[in-house]
Amino acid sequence: MPDVWLSDLILWLAQQVGTELFVVKSILTLIVMCLICGTVGSLVVGNRMAFFSDAMAHCAFAGVALGFISVLLTHGDKGRVAWLVPLVMVTFGVVVGVLMIYVRDRTGLAHDTVIGVFFALALGFGAMFTKMVQKASRVNLETFLFGNLIFIPEADLLYLCAVLVLVVCVFLWRYNQLMFASFNASLARTRRINVTLNNYLFIILLALVVNLSIQAVGALLINALLIVPAAAAANVSRNLRQMFWLTVAFCLASGAIGYGLSRTMTLSVGPMKDVEFGPSGVIVVVSVLLFFGSMLVVAVWNRFAPIFGGKQFRGFHNHGPDDSCGPDGSSGQCP
Repeated sequence: MPDVWLSDLILWLAQQVGTELFVVKSILTLIVMCLICGTVGSLVVGNRMAFFSDAMAHCAFAGVALGFISVLLTHGDKGRVAWLVPLVMVTFGVVVGVLMIYVRDRTGLAHDTVIGVFFALALGFGAMFTKMVQKASRVNLETFLFGNLIFIPEADLLYLCAVLVLVVCVFLWRYNQLMFASFNASLARTRRINVTLNNYLFIILLALVVNLSIQAVGALLINALLIVPAAAAANVSRNLRQMFWLTVAFCLASGAIGYGLSRTMTLSVGPMKDVEFGPSGVIVVVSVLLFFGSMLVVAVWNRFAPIFGGKQFRGFHNHGPDDSCGPDGSSGQCP
């Protein structure tokens, strides 16, 4: 069984390092999560889909409700809950994501308008069945909002590892086309790139990433890691290659610094002594501070760069098509 092998690996690592099992498991989860979000995040920002990822995360609440209703209707036990709820949740998320793109293409409405419609539908649908799910299963839906890095089950970590492998395979297969289409769709069509196919492929991939990650780390952390490090990388990048790798680096840095601070910082308020901070919240705050730090670095650099003959940063989001990939501005040289 893969989960048994994973448990043995975590136990062996804990013995080698000399620390608790939950520390090793949470660190492994965070590394996998940061790699996933760092890889996909540059495309999320490049496609201006920050609102979409947030909507997909909230659609998971409706997917969870549908999953538990499916278990109740089939008179399933705890064993069926373990695989049926994630399956229904992911399927619902993928269907909603595909429908968003389909409705946008068919109606010509603005992207944020279509997302807002499905966002309201998913939240309303989830709210309809929240009480039923809580009474039938006693599941805490707040877990899907804030996550729980410390006590994540081995099965959820296994799902994340599978998602990472899938993301790497898709990017090795079509990264240049996905990035080109996100940067300039019109130019991509002139190069005979199937932009529609790439859009649907990325939507399905993003839906899988969000829905399989949300029950492990929560909507708060997944949204922050998908958007904020990529936004920080866009501030200090000159081309797509730099933005991609800086997004991965900023994700890992935010995760490492945030988790380390959550393990070392405590707060004493009134009768409460040495209260620890939630790791997910600390990681989110660190990522946002990193974003503002990138703005400060760019401002200082642009102030003094002309004095020393350096090139000013304009922010990658302001660049033209000639800056698409490669250190020399040439296209088709993405990682």
